Amino acid sequence: MGGRVYNGQQFKDLMNSNYYPLENMKKSVEILKASDQIDIQTLEYGQYHLILTPENKWPNASAKYWHKEKGRARVQLTAQPNTAPLSNDEPNVVPLTRCALLDACVRKCFNSEPPIPMITNIIQHDQSAANAGQHEIRLEWEYANGADKAPTLLNLTMVCPFKP
Repeated sequence: MGGRVYNGQQFKDLMNSNYYPLENMKKSVEILKASDQIDIQTLEYGQYHLILTPENKWPNASAKYWHKEKGRARVQLTAQPNTAPLSNDEPNVVPLTRCALLDACVRKCFNSEPPIPMITNIIQHDQSAANAGQHEIRLEWEYANGADKAPTLLNLTMVCPFKP
């Protein structure tokens, strides 16, 4: 299934409504804090999706595959070393793997005061890409108050493996 299930606009709009704009992100933080299924201080990418959007609301039965696809992405991203800092305001925090960086970025969004909204995008590698069979993560912070201040938005792009 992979990226094909999750890169549809209906899925992206549904997920992004949990994280953007700021008011929606604040509501999601409250839901996660109230949940007994998760510790918001230690959450990881992929743990919060089904808490914020119940399985029956996911388009095309995509929740059915979520844990498998999320697991594949996490394994592949854990095998990829990271050299990028968490953010401009935390330049000395350099998670060891791309998966650890993804988790740290998501935790920063949910645990900041105020929380930092996210816009997520899911795309699929081109067939000709050098790493066409691997997940990739692209994390881009936006800074409204100067590049050395706390970020105001995370653009999170999950690039899924190419599947014909």
